[in-house]
Amino acid sequence: MVFKCQSDSFLKEFSAKVISCDKAVGADNKKDANVKELYEVILEDTILFPEGGGQPCDYGFLNAIPVNKVVRKGDKAIHIIHEPLPIGSEVKQTINWDRRFDHMQQHSGQHLITALIDREFKYPTLSWWLGEDVSYIELDIPKITEAQIKEAENKINALIREGKKVTVEVYSEDTPKEELEKVRARGLPDDHKGDIRVINIEDLERNMCCGTHVTNLSQLQAVKLLNSEKSKRKDKTLLYFLVGNRVLKRLSDCIEREQKLVTLLKNNPSQHPELVDKLQKNVKLLTKNVQTVLKDLALVHAVKLNETLPVPAYYSMHRKEAEPDFMNTFIRELGGRTDIFLFLSTGDEKEAGNILLYGPEKDVAHLGPKICELLGGKGAGKGHRFQAKVSKMANRSKAEELLKEYFSN
Repeated sequence: MVFKCQSDSFLKEFSAKVISCDKAVGADNKKDANVKELYEVILEDTILFPEGGGQPCDYGFLNAIPVNKVVRKGDKAIHIIHEPLPIGSEVKQTINWDRRFDHMQQHSGQHLITALIDREFKYPTLSWWLGEDVSYIELDIPKITEAQIKEAENKINALIREGKKVTVEVYSEDTPKEELEKVRARGLPDDHKGDIRVINIEDLERNMCCGTHVTNLSQLQAVKLLNSEKSKRKDKTLLYFLVGNRVLKRLSDCIEREQKLVTLLKNNPSQHPELVDKLQKNVKLLTKNVQTVLKDLALVHAVKLNETLPVPAYYSMHRKEAEPDFMNTFIRELGGRTDIFLFLSTGDEKEAGNILLYGPEKDVAHLGPKICELLGGKGAGKGHRFQAKVSKMANRSKAEELLKEYFSN
């Protein structure tokens, strides 16, 4: 069956009678009393597209009831809603047009990109994915070059400017196979029933498809090919793209970020890469210098502790700005002595960090897991040493109280 959403993709409202309304499978087994019952509604026809062909379903309303899921079963579109509708009643369907038109632009854009790249470079498309922000096609090649991407983008947008027509042909089930063999296709679903739709882009391609499409390439506005990367499948490539309003949104986002950077960096946008590179190098150098100073500080603290008399039972030290290596440096500078229990930590006092416990084996084995648990950490110990990454550094004072109580007994 060809649904109304497929025969007229620009229809925003439509009325049809309810054929069936059944409680969704599993609705009687709700574990959460706050979850509403679900109903599966079938209408005589629908403008709400059921997910398929790589395209997500439409959102909208049946009367005033929200519809956020539509699926296809054979030749039927199943609308999942939270309220029952009387069988035989006339229902007004209203579509979320922004979502629909976005999907139309991305899907028709995908057909255009696939056809152009196949025509120009003989790179077939194996699959595609329509994401919430960015989409991609999977090409049956190990790599596509930047020059090829730029060439393809220029030719794609030239076709959009020409305003090539996009039309739909419908073939019956008993159409001779040799006729359908002329059409590009990845095959129909196993449970497909009824007529077969073929999407035509004027002078470019014919492709089996169940999705909703524009009627003219000019309605795509523009296509931007973003970047490519290796697919998880061997010797395949993912090519990411934006179409239409998504291109404008990305441009708006980029301009907004650019203006913020102009304010922060007080420089011309063309100089931002050079300036950021310089800042990164300066930060790297400063970080290196800070760590050098901290290592010197670790040496000072180690010398001071070695000279402390009487020898304390335990010693606690926290450095917010230090890296974990600071703690190892401190232990090395102590000369490997294990007669003092050391409670060392680095990181923000209110967030996550690292701890290192070092000292008598008996004390480390007893206190390590307790302190680790108190600080919300995961770690392990062996012999004189226990270390962990922790998420509740704010509890450090409680850990010190634990040490004080332990060593006072």
